[in-house]
Amino acid sequence: MIGDVTVISGPSAVGKGTLVHALLEAHPEVWLSVSVTTRSPRPGEIDGLHYHFISNAEFDELIATDGLLEWALVHGTDRYGTPAAPALAAVAQGKKVILEIEIQGARQVKERLPHCRMVFIAPPSEQTLRNRLVHRGTETEEQMARRLRTAASEMAAVSEFDHVIVNDDLGTATAELVELLGL
Repeated sequence: MIGDVTVISGPSAVGKGTLVHALLEAHPEVWLSVSVTTRSPRPGEIDGLHYHFISNAEFDELIATDGLLEWALVHGTDRYGTPAAPALAAVAQGKKVILEIEIQGARQVKERLPHCRMVFIAPPSEQTLRNRLVHRGTETEEQMARRLRTAASEMAAVSEFDHVIVNDDLGTATAELVELLGL
C-alpha cells in the first residue's frame, strides 16, 4: 500500500462531516471517499458530492461484485458503503485518503486494510450530542431516539480506535486531525 488511509468514525451528529470539511478546506490535497447509500437525500445534499444515492438493487450488485470496501445497515433502516475501486486507486496513487464511515464499516476496513489509521470523533458530552442531533433538524423524534441508542453502543467502541478527537471546538479538533495526518 502506497497511500495513507485514515478512517474517521463516531456517533451520528458528532460532527464528523463538519470536521472533515474543515480539513479539506485547509488541505484540498486530501482525498475523501464519497460513500454510497440507499437512503433518500436530505435537504441540500447533492448526489455525487455528499453521497452517491443508489437503489437497493444497485447496492446489492455492489455487494455481489465485491465493489465495496465496507458496508453496513445503519440505524436498522438504510445501507451505506465505501466504493472500493476509487478508494484503492487513490491509495495506489499515494494520496492521503479519508474514509468518513460508521463503526461497523470502520471495523471492516481495519480487517481489510490493517495499517489504516483509526480515528474516533467523540462528543464532549452525551448532552452535547443530543443537542446537535436536535438542532440538525433532519430526523423525526423516533429517528433521533434510534440514533441516540445507536450512539451509546458506538461510544462503547472507542477502545478499538488508535486516536480519539473530542469535537468540542472545531478549530482545535481540526488542528488535531491535521497533526495526526502529518499535514
